[in-house]
Amino acid sequence: MSDRVLFYVQHLLGIGHLKRAAAIAAAMADAGLAVTVAHGGAAVADVAYPGATVHQLPPAGIRGNDFSNLVDADGNDADDAWRARRRDDLLGLARTLRPQVVLFELFPFGRRQFRFELLPLIEEVRTWSPRPAILSSVRDILVRPVKAERETEAADLIARAFDEILVHGDPAFVSFGDSFGPAERIADRLRYTGYVSSEIRTGGEPPPAEGPGEVIVSAGGGAAGLPLMQAALAARPQTKAAALDWRLLTGPRLPEASFQAVVAQAAAAEAMGGGTVTVERFRPDFPQLLRTAALSVSQGGYNTTIDLLRAGVPAIVVPFGAEEETEQEDRARRLAERGYLQVLEESALGTLAQAIDAALADAPRRRAMAPVDFALDGAARTAEIVALHARRRSL
Repeated sequence: MSDRVLFYVQHLLGIGHLKRAAAIAAAMADAGLAVTVAHGGAAVADVAYPGATVHQLPPAGIRGNDFSNLVDADGNDADDAWRARRRDDLLGLARTLRPQVVLFELFPFGRRQFRFELLPLIEEVRTWSPRPAILSSVRDILVRPVKAERETEAADLIARAFDEILVHGDPAFVSFGDSFGPAERIADRLRYTGYVSSEIRTGGEPPPAEGPGEVIVSAGGGAAGLPLMQAALAARPQTKAAALDWRLLTGPRLPEASFQAVVAQAAAAEAMGGGTVTVERFRPDFPQLLRTAALSVSQGGYNTTIDLLRAGVPAIVVPFGAEEETEQEDRARRLAERGYLQVLEESALGTLAQAIDAALADAPRRRAMAPVDFALDGAARTAEIVALHARRRSL
């Protein structure tokens, strides 16, 4: 019987966490682990977990962008009865599975709103014999909390209950301590896995991609991508790339009215001449498309950035500009300093045409660069680490 992993995944706004979790779940399944994903958000049609079993908890969302205000599937404020149902569902799943490993996406560095179910789960599995390994899956750079005591709270829980923290990054590029103050307290629990691409691999390398050398404009999940789409279409006729085909990937979370506005603007842009302009919400083969792209223009989320690096494509990154969201800006600036991409502030989108021409002129240098000097095999490495923990619990 395969070793069992319970992988807790909760999303509330963007889908970047889901795409990374899906790649990790697929790698664990590919490594022979029996993976069950406890999925806490609403199902997302374009994100799948091949090889894993998905258990849907009563879906949780948020009202607007307020992460402190949980709502149920019908948009009603989450109450104590709803929280109890979620908690009992999750505990019942764990008791049925009896996993060798319990893996939490982001918690305890985030998902504080779900302590009502996660802390009881942790406390229960710690009483089992043999006790499952308790692990956390977290990206390389965190958004610093408004209240410093939340970092202390997370470090206290890790020291008490977690076996390892799987950091999906590489200290050769950025140390986890750069964005998590008490990192020294948990240094013995930190394990760097390398970076995780959103490309899902099940059974080997995908076939080589073929394509004409498009300009690909992408906005990740799409919730805040409308300004980038509009700016790209406005810039197109002013660039030397106007004769190329352009593909705009708006993201599944872009509101329908905004999506239709982009479609209409794209049709008008195509009518002005040059190559074709295609507008789509999502492409599951996005990492492969990048391999033959002439240029990528994108926001700076973790998944997109790592896919850009794996493809070696010339790229302009426009980090998400919310004041408190420093993670995209930090990572993009570090990569720009190493020559892997160009950064354009959201406030400077009016100069996108000039940035596109500069990036195309710089393309030969970028394509001639050696691969990055930090690890990009994070999904497979994560699966190896989890499998080792599971085997130890099975002996």
